[in-house]
Amino acid sequence: MSSPHELQLFSRAMKLMGNRFEISVVAADELWANERIDEAVTEIQRIEELLTTFKDSSQTNRINQNAGIAPVAVDREVFDLISRSVRISALTQGAFDITYGSLDKRFWNFDTKMTSLPDPKVAKQSVSLISYKNVILDNERCTVFLKKSGMRIGFGGIGKGYAADRAKLVMQKNGVASGVVNASGDLTVWGKQPNGDSWTIGVANPDLADESFSSFKIDNASVATSGNYEKFAVIDGKRYSHTIDPKTGFPVSGIKSVTIITTSAELADAMATPVTVMGVKVGLNLINQMRDIACIIITDENQLFCSSNVRIS
Repeated sequence: MSSPHELQLFSRAMKLMGNRFEISVVAADELWANERIDEAVTEIQRIEELLTTFKDSSQTNRINQNAGIAPVAVDREVFDLISRSVRISALTQGAFDITYGSLDKRFWNFDTKMTSLPDPKVAKQSVSLISYKNVILDNERCTVFLKKSGMRIGFGGIGKGYAADRAKLVMQKNGVASGVVNASGDLTVWGKQPNGDSWTIGVANPDLADESFSSFKIDNASVATSGNYEKFAVIDGKRYSHTIDPKTGFPVSGIKSVTIITTSAELADAMATPVTVMGVKVGLNLINQMRDIACIIITDENQLFCSSNVRIS
């Protein structure tokens, strides 16, 4: 039996935003910890309502329904998230693109039935509506307009990270000095473990997803991993990731996983996929030019590449 003033880790896992979230709080009192976790869950559910594409009434769907028709007024919070997404799209030269929802998914079914790649012309057609440059933002009116009919935005590449950051902020405001929000592998940590140590993060082994490839200690940082070890197709002996290059319409190959370590879960989440699309050389070059961000890449041949600021033990 622990003394009532001894710090412990209280955790709860649940399904939110279609993903498994696990929220952990370091506290001496279980009831207090659970109240803080409840507040974090409420915040994530609030964000889900704003960003979901599964409800006709969501702001995201209203933007999509009015593509090619009219600008849609949205909450400042949604506008700002879209604005940041467009900036990341520009930074990654479109390897990250918030209009990825425009992809014609009929050509991509990453399961045992997929035995051949589509015709390059057909693939190109499937991504013809993807272009962040056709997202027109009016800052004064707080409106979002998708220029072409049929375009769709979606927050699959950034929403989980944003929700993790917001949940953390709510808990910090309510007095949680140390904790972890893990959004299906995109996680953000702050403070220390109950014993005073830094948090230890494992990088998943791409060939054995339950095992870690290596680990490192972090404080007040966020980590996201994008890997093709969960969903991929093997065609003519070559492994293709479920990540589609928005420019070509083809699945990317060459990289098994990308882990990003940075200050916010939103940025970590948003940068993991584009580095996979850009490839080792271009991806690392971009990360090395940015501040407060690090990257670990594992290729299909199990080679390890790191950004210049990483030392792997």
